[in-house]
Amino acid sequence: MSMAKVVTIFLLVELVFIGASELKETDLLEKYKRLSHLRPLGVEFAEHFRHVFIEDLSLDSKTGLPRQEELLCMADMALLIKSLADGNYWALKMIDAWGSIPSGLLYGNFYDLGNYDECLKISQQITSDHRIQGKYCFLSASFAELLGIAALKAKPVNIAICFPASCSPAQMEGFVGQFLQGVLGSNSSTSLSISEATCQTIDAKPWDGLTIFTVVVLSIMASIVAFFTLYDYFLGKEDEPSALVKAFSARANSRVLFRCVDGKSNPNVIDCLHGIRCMSIIWVVYSHVNLYFITMPNMNLADLIPWAEKPFSNVVLHGVFSVDSFFFLGGLLVAMIALRSMDKSNGKLNAPLMYLHRLIRILPVLAMAILIYMKVMPLVSGGPLFYSGFQGKEACEKGWFWTLLFIQNYATTDICLSHTWYLAVDMQLYIISPILLIGLYKWGNKAAALVVILILLLSGCLFATMMINNFSFLIKNTSGGDMANHKLYQATHRHAAPWLIGFLFGYFLHLNRGRKFHLSWLAVYTGWTISLALLGTSLFALYPASKWSAPALSTLEESLYYTLTRLAWPISLCWIVFACMQGYGGLANSFLSSPLWQPLSRLSYSVYIWHMFIVEVNCKNVRTSTYFSNYTAMQKFWSDFGFTVLFSYVFYLIIEAPLGGFDGLLKPKRKSAEDMPSPSSNIVPAETQSNLKSGLILGPLNPTN
Repeated sequence: MSMAKVVTIFLLVELVFIGASELKETDLLEKYKRLSHLRPLGVEFAEHFRHVFIEDLSLDSKTGLPRQEELLCMADMALLIKSLADGNYWALKMIDAWGSIPSGLLYGNFYDLGNYDECLKISQQITSDHRIQGKYCFLSASFAELLGIAALKAKPVNIAICFPASCSPAQMEGFVGQFLQGVLGSNSSTSLSISEATCQTIDAKPWDGLTIFTVVVLSIMASIVAFFTLYDYFLGKEDEPSALVKAFSARANSRVLFRCVDGKSNPNVIDCLHGIRCMSIIWVVYSHVNLYFITMPNMNLADLIPWAEKPFSNVVLHGVFSVDSFFFLGGLLVAMIALRSMDKSNGKLNAPLMYLHRLIRILPVLAMAILIYMKVMPLVSGGPLFYSGFQGKEACEKGWFWTLLFIQNYATTDICLSHTWYLAVDMQLYIISPILLIGLYKWGNKAAALVVILILLLSGCLFATMMINNFSFLIKNTSGGDMANHKLYQATHRHAAPWLIGFLFGYFLHLNRGRKFHLSWLAVYTGWTISLALLGTSLFALYPASKWSAPALSTLEESLYYTLTRLAWPISLCWIVFACMQGYGGLANSFLSSPLWQPLSRLSYSVYIWHMFIVEVNCKNVRTSTYFSNYTAMQKFWSDFGFTVLFSYVFYLIIEAPLGGFDGLLKPKRKSAEDMPSPSSNIVPAETQSNLKSGLILGPLNPTN
């Protein structure tokens, strides 16, 4: 899971500001009267300027605009006022689109989005060469001094306004400031601003070269897939389609994707890995949906304080453990698959070929994702909150190459596609894996002991980093902040321990492949009790300290928690996988090993790459204020997750699967019987068998098909 920097900062600021002071009812009602008598702001604006002449609109403000542009705005405003007096429909719609001072202001409702579409669709032909169009902007106003509530300074109220498109934000500020002083009184102090960045018109920006390139590439890929799909359906051979048809046919790739293999046909297959992978990706998406939901224009922002104190919120705030699960699975599969391949090749490991296959499968999809997030998202989405486009657009424009080099977690603080820090860490660990694999193959348990020492050293480094820098990740603490996110959360040494523990566990399974462990019922119950205790402690140990009234944890206590849980979580997963393999999994194994997980497991890399696209589009596409609760968040999750899976499936067919098929064409063909995997040695998911011959070792988010 990736806690995007902007989301974390937003959450901290909002919660701190709401809890910063208690409202005093003695003076509040008297001061609140100044706002409560106001009609909708658009109506107040029209009433105030009803008898204003054009010469009165010449504001004494330094807009920095050419005189001609100022006069055009003045003329359009005068025409708007006259049209309102005449009852013209287009002028009434411009006023009707305004927002108002939101009700529930003292409960955390800081948005009134007005009517975005009504404003943008205003287009009135005045003369043959002049047309008045609507311009939608946000008026950011602070009522802290007016109401005498100092805490409101940290969060201004955002109200939608609609003006003629010829007017600049500076001119709008002047107009709005005039009428607010008139209705609130000249002595009232209300700071307001209108930023050009929040303004939108219906005029679409022309496509640049990169946008055209992205659309053309997607169109070509979709056309090729459509052609080979039709060929496969009408002219292809059912028994053995060609490699090219396999690579590009949506029909062939869908069959592979949705194929469910019964694990009972081979008792050594680790079917539970599918369930763990799917539960982890669901957890990632659910956490991101909740964190982005918090940043939406919620009318009950004050409810975030009790929400953050509830036990269930720990599932969202500690979603990082889902990523540790992925690292655990990644290390496990790297060790198992590579060591089996080395056994067959007498210890030979073609590291360059490993890297090449991984880059072919991951890099093109990642590069296309950067283009689609930056250039396609504005084409398919829009709304009051979409004025700045994709949240990481500026970071992608400046530092997209760091992401493609897989060093973005160290090279920059503004990561292009913030959730891809995981790919950087996983790739860096993957790059060093041949050294560890060769060591395990040649020196066995001695090398394993060195890996254990490495885990301890990295854990000590993590502990020392938190202690020295006084980092804290409790939601009520702001110490460390952005620096903690960059130096610690996204650092490779922070996540290396789960990966190395999975790596050692894969080595253990490799040594004991085909062996049946006979455990007593006491050992089984003890294993499950310890495992569940470690999982529960990792998730809820900070729950008492997360309460706003609870005393803060010391840096030592929080550092110990953060370090030890990085070990406890993957160790508990070791037992779960081991118990499921050995027949001691019970209901857990029945759930995790269900064949129904297999399609989503194969699609998990696409889901991880594309889920933030759907989450952000749906968050910024809202037209009205929202209400945050666990129930509404769950509703939003299922909506976002459903669209994500559908979106991922489409892009899997036109991007990931064809590129994976191209990678398959590069594999050396071996027909000898000794190269075929024997049933007794098949101890990994069935779809990873081709990795043994090609040297292709992929992370947990990108299983082969």
